[in-house]
Amino acid sequence: MNDAPNLPQGHELRRGIRPGEAFPAMRRLIADKEDTSQVFRIVQALSGNSYYRNFRRFAASPQGQTILTERADLLGTLSDRERLARCAPGTLGRAYLDFVYGEGLTAQGLAEASEASGMAEFSDPAVTLYRQRLRDSHDLFHVVTGYGRDALGELCVLSFGNAQFYNHGITFIVAVGIPKLLAEQWQLPVARAAFEAWRLGRKAADLTTFYWERYLDRSLEEVRRDLNLQPPAVYVGVRDLSQRLEREFQARRQGELQA
Repeated sequence: MNDAPNLPQGHELRRGIRPGEAFPAMRRLIADKEDTSQVFRIVQALSGNSYYRNFRRFAASPQGQTILTERADLLGTLSDRERLARCAPGTLGRAYLDFVYGEGLTAQGLAEASEASGMAEFSDPAVTLYRQRLRDSHDLFHVVTGYGRDALGELCVLSFGNAQFYNHGITFIVAVGIPKLLAEQWQLPVARAAFEAWRLGRKAADLTTFYWERYLDRSLEEVRRDLNLQPPAVYVGVRDLSQRLEREFQARRQGELQA
């Protein structure tokens, strides 16, 4: 590991594992998968030194050092809808715009969810930038990997990400999520899709050090090649079914809430 004097240390990310906080958050997440703040609570409670190790790797990489030096503002870039709208069809920027706003989301939404979770603030600006960048790139992971926002797609994105920046909290969410989703949508190859996502994450380039802002005007397919991303064949094969089951599940849930 590069231990150059100017390398950010990130010691604020060292922390113990707190299962007493994770289990209540998991129960709330199971009750409402749209409550993203619970994901942040679980990850914070169980991350231990995972974030520390991943930050050190990020800060030691050439790409990470450039991002830190230039203080790249990913959230600001992704919140600039006019800038994204100037991206040509088929580019990363336009694909992100279509995905996020097509789903009724905003780039600011994840930031608000993390704040609602009580995510810790850090005195080290490099640590803050890293944590925020990891958070803000979540929907970019969706776009470049091809996983949708249906329950199976979200589970696969987490599994893919965990192969790149292992975190005990994400492992816990995936481990609980697989049997839960199987119980709700038994027609889907949930475990197989999640394992495929993990394998694809292991084979891909490191998305955590990718300078997303510089590639907005590049072809999405070109970006995928640069990142060595392969199509998620298992998920793609059942995507339409998964999204239909998701709509039906949400409709039933909405009916129960209104009853």
